[in-house]
Amino acid sequence: MRAPLLRTPLILARYELHMLLSLVLWVTRRRHGTGTGRAFGYARGQGAMMFGFAFVCLVETVTMSVLLKDLPVVHGVVFVLDVYTIVFVVGLHAANVVRPHVLEPGALRIRRGVHVDLRIPLERIASVRRELRATHERKDGELDLAMGAQTSVTLELTDPVAHLTFLGRRRRIHLVRFHADDPDVLVRAVTQARSAPQLDHPLDHPVPDRPA
Repeated sequence: MRAPLLRTPLILARYELHMLLSLVLWVTRRRHGTGTGRAFGYARGQGAMMFGFAFVCLVETVTMSVLLKDLPVVHGVVFVLDVYTIVFVVGLHAANVVRPHVLEPGALRIRRGVHVDLRIPLERIASVRRELRATHERKDGELDLAMGAQTSVTLELTDPVAHLTFLGRRRRIHLVRFHADDPDVLVRAVTQARSAPQLDHPLDHPVPDRPA
């Protein structure tokens, strides 16, 4: 039990590092891990909320700076924390933007920021459909990747694939619900890719998701 607890700070530090690197990719208008695949964004529905939250944090930073101007030590500590909070919020949005879903040769790569990166072989997909859902109940074997509290695509699998949780626990997933900015386009692209002849490809075998 102690080992996982000791690994937790390292896991959190790794995720934060990848999130900060996402800011660099975002500023330079680059994407991570798309290669020759076809990218599908999913951050648009949550962008306004994230920037609204960042604006609230900015107002709080200015307010606290005024209130604590006569306490330089406390002011310095609070200011650093407030600025980091703003960077963290913007970094979360940047990670969602630069790490889109990707339809690769032989597989669909479903992602959410730096936390989820799950490759699903096309041959394991039983059905894919547009399905707008605003409520999600956690169930064994199901993975819900909501954005702005909603999912718009449902993917059912013929056989479970391995998914590693935030802290490294392995789950067997047979159904994935996730969001896409253009769900109809994604569903159509996946359907067409599934019906096309597939050559033997390394991604034809399930690969557990790992932090990008």
